Amino acid sequence: MKQKLNSQNIIFLAIVTLFWFAQYVYIPYQTTYLTSIGTAGSFVGIVVGAYGVSQLVLRLPVGISADRAGRHRPFIMAGAAASGLASLIRFAVCDGRGFMAANLLSGFASAMWISFMVFYTGKFAAGEQQKATSRIVMFNNLGMLLGFAASTIFYSRIGMRNLCLFSVAAGLAAFVLSIFLKSEDGTGRQKQGSVKREDGRKTRMPVRELLRVCTGKRIIVFSLIALIQQGIQLTTAMSFTNQILKDCGASDGTVGIASIVYMISAVCFSALASSTFCEKRGPRFWIPAVLGGLMIYCILVPAVGSVPVILALQLLPGMATGILFSYATSEAMKEVPKEKKSTAMGFFQAVYAVGMTTFPVFTGSLVSAAGMQAGYLLLAGIAAAGIVIAKIYYARRNQSEKNR
Repeated sequence: MKQKLNSQNIIFLAIVTLFWFAQYVYIPYQTTYLTSIGTAGSFVGIVVGAYGVSQLVLRLPVGISADRAGRHRPFIMAGAAASGLASLIRFAVCDGRGFMAANLLSGFASAMWISFMVFYTGKFAAGEQQKATSRIVMFNNLGMLLGFAASTIFYSRIGMRNLCLFSVAAGLAAFVLSIFLKSEDGTGRQKQGSVKREDGRKTRMPVRELLRVCTGKRIIVFSLIALIQQGIQLTTAMSFTNQILKDCGASDGTVGIASIVYMISAVCFSALASSTFCEKRGPRFWIPAVLGGLMIYCILVPAVGSVPVILALQLLPGMATGILFSYATSEAMKEVPKEKKSTAMGFFQAVYAVGMTTFPVFTGSLVSAAGMQAGYLLLAGIAAAGIVIAKIYYARRNQSEKNR
């Protein structure tokens, strides 16, 4: 079924935009700010990676809980509230310790993204899932873009501490709007998470049965591809690339512009991912192709030594966020029964949270020990491994389809 642009869709997409604004308005200057106040590079990597720790721990349990409860609005409300509260901590304790604690809470907020995704895509028919996924990812990226624009304009004027108040306000606004969310039956309840017994009564699906969805080859492969994309994105475009720009002599404003270029690219490519142009080639072409672009980005950024070239290269991780992540998500969720969608999404997001947690940490350690170029070359090698994984999967799937 196709969804018209009604008041509920507008409210929901506004919540998505505000939520991701709250989560990312401080991100462009997080690394440079912490470095400027004397935080060691290795600890900066740990702080950045802390954002993924909560997600790694919580996403699968959240997915299982949402499937068993059959409700998503409480999880959406909790995520919105936590996004604002995290930045209240950053405002109160604006140093490495405060950011560490706040990033853990922001990770908790992002763990609730499972319910955002399933709540929205669950309103669309199977043939519309790719477009629905691309649309919600587009508004996800739009929120980040607006956050990056705000930080670029205001960071040098009001500083990191006051910038975090923008995040607090956006999280509060998203929470208030989420109170007005309704599901298709008007109650906030989704019809899933239960199975019929022999006597005709319904009972909650056992956790063991829900977890079986996590063993499929498809979901494992595309979860790994998302792990690579998200890990590289958070480590480079949202972290150490900003430090490279500063080392090249870029101003704080230019660092902000680099983040804006990346996010504009992500928004535009998210829209492109749902277009007929992308559908003609499909994921078999786009997933390895965009991973190739991400590999090139990791090779060139620490090597070129030119601010304008790095700004242009920011288009490549934007393409990965817009196209690669949209396709990895929809490909992973294909063939998953509706009553297990939240568990599957929880597994998918927990796996890519591994990349968000570990990539900044080991890259930060490698950067401290061997320099920025060594860290980025390792990430380029991981992107190349992703290309191999995708190629092998589609080749085997193509052979399997021919043999039927």
